[in-house]
Amino acid sequence: MDELELIRRVTAELPTTENVVVGAGDDCAALKGGREGSLLLFKTDAVVEGVHFTSETPPEKIGRKALARCLSDIAAMAGTPTAALVTAGLPEGFDPERALAVSRGVNDLARRHNVAIVGGETTTNPERMLISISLLGEALEDKIVLRSGAKAGDAVFVSGELGGSLEGKHLDFEPRLEQARWLADHFKPNAMIDLSDGLASDLRHILEASGVGAELRSASVPISRAARQAAANSGNGRTPLNRALSDGEDFELLFTLPSRDAVPVLDGWKAAFPDLRLTCVGRILAEPGLRIRDDKQIRPIDLDGYVHFKQPE
Repeated sequence: MDELELIRRVTAELPTTENVVVGAGDDCAALKGGREGSLLLFKTDAVVEGVHFTSETPPEKIGRKALARCLSDIAAMAGTPTAALVTAGLPEGFDPERALAVSRGVNDLARRHNVAIVGGETTTNPERMLISISLLGEALEDKIVLRSGAKAGDAVFVSGELGGSLEGKHLDFEPRLEQARWLADHFKPNAMIDLSDGLASDLRHILEASGVGAELRSASVPISRAARQAAANSGNGRTPLNRALSDGEDFELLFTLPSRDAVPVLDGWKAAFPDLRLTCVGRILAEPGLRIRDDKQIRPIDLDGYVHFKQPE
């Protein structure tokens, strides 16, 4: 059983209450109980040594990444983060200075985004470090963006450039909080998600939640220099395009909106965020499935991003 099947099985039996507006299946839960006209957002995520970072990773960057991953999910729903709890699972004989440096990494990023660290937990975790963040935020009821609203005819956009994140970006990425709120204010997307597992995998999440399909244009996918270099150096046959579709941990925004807004959003984004690329990479279709078009053909995309517990083929 891989991660996706486990999630499907577990979420089929979850209890709920009348306060739950959005439960499992989106980037964050959304709950009643916030200020008038707003919803509480609630997100948890963890980084594990040997999976999300190595023993050589600078500790401040470990802490930064742990919080940044949650911030990116708040961004995907056009929200604003407010407060967090931090759980640290540490092995026997851990280095206290390293643990304190991890905490500084969390705190420095929290201060940048006006997030209060309000407590947490420490526990023993055999053999390796684990940092888990539980993050609260809020989103205006009329501005929140879900995965489930994509419509046939929508244009599909991504921010930034994709692929090759293990060359360094996965530790240094900037959660797109400002950009997401700008979108919600000016061109509210029909659907949005952050790119944690790769363009192919995360677009499928939108398609499944929305009951639609999509076609990407291979020539339009914004491929990072790191992805091109990794493809040239690896010798494993993975092309730069494949890396951009499936490497994951890009933590950019992927969103859809009506095609009539395509040119205005590109122009407005360029004026508001001149140093961050925005690219229209395809369109939403009524028929299910994910395809990609190049000069010669339209073909299904059979790539997946990272999936926990998946056995090698």
